[in-house]
Amino acid sequence: MVMSISVQSLGLILLAAVLLQTIAVAVSFMYFNKVLNTMQESFSRSSMSCLVNPNLNFLDAADKKSDPCWQVTQQLHYYLKKKIVERFQIPTPERRVSLPKVGAHVTGVVSSAEPPNSESLRSSKGYLGERIREWEGQRGLSFLQNIELRGGELLVPRAGLYYIYAQTYFKLPSMGEMDGETREEQGAQLVQYIYKKMSSYTAPILLMKSIRSVCWPRGQEPGLFSLHQAGTAFLQPADRLFITVSNASVIEMDGRANYFGAFLVS
Repeated sequence: MVMSISVQSLGLILLAAVLLQTIAVAVSFMYFNKVLNTMQESFSRSSMSCLVNPNLNFLDAADKKSDPCWQVTQQLHYYLKKKIVERFQIPTPERRVSLPKVGAHVTGVVSSAEPPNSESLRSSKGYLGERIREWEGQRGLSFLQNIELRGGELLVPRAGLYYIYAQTYFKLPSMGEMDGETREEQGAQLVQYIYKKMSSYTAPILLMKSIRSVCWPRGQEPGLFSLHQAGTAFLQPADRLFITVSNASVIEMDGRANYFGAFLVS
């Protein structure tokens, strides 16, 4: 009889212990769940306050790196930018092309050619054609990188192999606008020369020339022609490059159609 009562008491004690443990676990779960919800709401409010916080723009660079709100906004901006680019297939900007270490690209200037003359052979200055003395080296598409532009000449700063190029644009009037004497004098042969002038040599040296024979336009519209040439040459410091043409009077000095340049290859 005593043994039976003891077993029942032990069973009740164990059952009470299990119930108490269950209640404790349930209470603990409810408490921590409430704490987590409170932390989540607090974090959400904090995140929203980060997004609308106007003072972030006035932080110093050092403070921005350590400020959690700044990090949140930066990550959000990066994510939104990435998704927008993917969604609308926006092309990413190309890297800006770096300029050569030594190079120049100059463009035409209105009324930049010498007054035309009737000489068709080598002039007393030692070169053929009429010089183009003025080029634009700073504005628009032009640039000068460690090369000087003086009186229509590019001054080479250092020795090396250079890639040199030039283009000139001619606008020939129609035959109805010219008399026979003028047509015979100017002809219909267009020539472009690229010269090099050396300090150790008196006469300029012809590097390249481009020739085109054309017919004078017979209609009311003028004839439009261009000459382009390019090549490489080994240049020394203080060498000068310049351009001459056979028919300076019919040059149309448009900046996008007339250009001249050189850059160091090696």
